[in-house]
Amino acid sequence: MKAEKKIGVAIAGCGKIACTRHAPEYAANPHAEIIGFYDKNKERAEVLAQQYGGDVFETFEDLLKDERVQAVSICTPNVLHGTHTMQALRAGKEVLCEKPMAASVNEADEMIRVQKETGHILMLGHNQRFVRTHIRAKELLEAGAIGKILSVQTNFKHAGPEAWSVERGNTWFFSKSQAGFGVLGDLGSHKLDLVRYLLGDEIEDIFATLQTLDKRDPQGNLIDLEDNAICVFKMRSGIPGTMIVSWTNYGVEDNSTVIYGTEGTMKIFASELDDIVVDLRDGTSARHHVSPMSTNTNQLSSGIIDAFVDTVLNGTVPPVTGLDGRNTLAALEAARKSSAKKSWVKVDLG
Repeated sequence: MKAEKKIGVAIAGCGKIACTRHAPEYAANPHAEIIGFYDKNKERAEVLAQQYGGDVFETFEDLLKDERVQAVSICTPNVLHGTHTMQALRAGKEVLCEKPMAASVNEADEMIRVQKETGHILMLGHNQRFVRTHIRAKELLEAGAIGKILSVQTNFKHAGPEAWSVERGNTWFFSKSQAGFGVLGDLGSHKLDLVRYLLGDEIEDIFATLQTLDKRDPQGNLIDLEDNAICVFKMRSGIPGTMIVSWTNYGVEDNSTVIYGTEGTMKIFASELDDIVVDLRDGTSARHHVSPMSTNTNQLSSGIIDAFVDTVLNGTVPPVTGLDGRNTLAALEAARKSSAKKSWVKVDLG
């Protein structure tokens, strides 16, 4: 029997996203072999190596020197995404980088330049595109299920990363020097990218208000990053939209999107009973049961690791490109500038 082709993968950064998504999903993929793990906290890498097999690398450079490693997941803190991604690409590795792509649009542009120079794969971890319900919603929209799209609203609200992160209350998500963004980068990157995906359009202008309402550091001071963000935006096509993201929703998680069209309304994960609800102006309704949404308390396979492995094996264009990551980041950066200036800001699209 012919042996199945496998790619050797390594994971840099052994926090919660590596524990719940990258490591178990690589382990479950028959075409991937975990070569090893790196984390500045060696004990975290050792825990995953014991659970899934593979070596523990002393440094990120040691990981890159290992010729068995063909592909790398970059799961380190946000401000290291750019540096680690470019190092890996230059070392001849294919890269899956977690979101947000980088600390700035300028750095994202440099990452794309290095990707083009090296010819290696750069894929971004915007996993909401791979939720089967979102894929089905896009199909329905493209088929004209609610007519011409008029507007969109999207939310992502939960109780914050401190209960989920491996560091618990002292999480790097609350550190400006490591995260760069607060809830805007953590949850807003998911939802702005999802809007771009569902509408097949770019966010052109944005107005945002960022606030810090409740999250505190270990000393009891409010963190220096936003824990709530409200954004109003306009797509390049003229479609308006709103987004609210929050780390201070201490009730049931809200990860909903509602799209309004000339013939009706589509509600995605806005009902406890149905994944997609289409209510038409003639009074009829259609309900679609597709797949549940993964949450912090109910982790499901994201599909993004399988897509990355397929991309590497087949040498194809990744389903979430560097440009996708860059333009989503550009919207985040514009939102931050808008909040500071208290005015609309044009998104620096690539």
